[in-house]
Amino acid sequence: MTDDAVIKAALLAIPLWIGASAVIRTRWTIRLPAGLIAAIVIALLAVTVLDRGTLSYLVSFACMGGIYALLALGLNVQWGYAAHLNFGIAGLFAVGAFTTALFTTAAPTGLMANYTQQVFGLEAPFLVGMAAAGLVGGIVAFVIAVPVLRLRMDFLAIATLGVAEIIRRIFQNERWLANGPQPLRGIPQPLHCVTENPACGWLPDWAGDALKPLTPGDYNYLYVIIITLVLMVTYLLLEHAVRSPWGRVLRGTRDEEDAATMSGKNVTAVRIQSFVVGGVIMGVAGSLYAHFLVTIDYSHFRPLFATFLVWVMLMLGGSGNNRGAILGAFIIWGVWSGTAFLTDAIEPALNVISSDLASRAAYLRWLLVALVLTGIVLFRPQGILAEETIVSRHLLDRRRRKQGQHRVHERAT
Repeated sequence: MTDDAVIKAALLAIPLWIGASAVIRTRWTIRLPAGLIAAIVIALLAVTVLDRGTLSYLVSFACMGGIYALLALGLNVQWGYAAHLNFGIAGLFAVGAFTTALFTTAAPTGLMANYTQQVFGLEAPFLVGMAAAGLVGGIVAFVIAVPVLRLRMDFLAIATLGVAEIIRRIFQNERWLANGPQPLRGIPQPLHCVTENPACGWLPDWAGDALKPLTPGDYNYLYVIIITLVLMVTYLLLEHAVRSPWGRVLRGTRDEEDAATMSGKNVTAVRIQSFVVGGVIMGVAGSLYAHFLVTIDYSHFRPLFATFLVWVMLMLGGSGNNRGAILGAFIIWGVWSGTAFLTDAIEPALNVISSDLASRAAYLRWLLVALVLTGIVLFRPQGILAEETIVSRHLLDRRRRKQGQHRVHERAT
């Protein structure tokens, strides 16, 4: 095995271990070592069996899958736990992406200023840009939530869809803000200098020597670790929040709003809080997306791509279940990515039937996604992982103790 294969296997093992440790539910003493062994084995098999191009594609796939998983988690807070019909995901996603771009890029000067316009450029570090994206996403979500959450469900969906389109049109037409219809380029990638030669100055010599086989083309092996870390932290925070009193009030507000009001809960405040939390997560997802692509423009944030696909992900995985949201995101992103190969494969056959039909082969991707959505609604409306009926750890522990006592009693009799 070559040096670069060993480095790539080591880098791949990190997100695999993090993901397995966060999502698989068993004791930590079993989860961590078992997850580490499985991650190392899978990573070594991947770099040994797969060719370089396929492996790079799968790493890029994992990056986008992680970003979509974040969007699905944000939507799960709003819809799964609070029943807010938000069709404005694309707007909050765009706000996060453009915010981090403005914070982390430099303001154009000289000849470049004739071609690129942006309201400011602070050259801030990646973490500052991501925090700003989450903060602005939360503020925009709050501004949206205050007037629209008082609307009926159907009007709420229309209103959020309209707000998202307004946000997209603002970024399209206001060139002084973020270069308007022209792409905003040069968004820096965190830790990119690790793959360069010479490597970062702050990197210890031993680490620089170990990572020397990597090239700038291998950068996604590092970025998938960053995305996995952000996804894991978000997932753990949401799991903790769902099992806290706040989470139970959120579900109570969703299921029995009148009862929650009679219990003295401020239902409006709770609904706004859930919408803002979802907006923060979507803003962070936009930040990761911008640094992943390096170049963004308004066309990346169309409702079909950044809203309805996320809804299908959550519906498939299971709304009201954070693990289901992550699972659904990766499955639907796999379906969406796989259909690109399918349309390429059948395009010659369609061309034989009609050239017009072949030119529309790309629409088959949406047809397949629509069929998946139809199948979910008809055969598995609760999703692959249904919502947990009991989220309180105290009740779960009590139920497990009762089940254990029951099993002991059955064996004794």
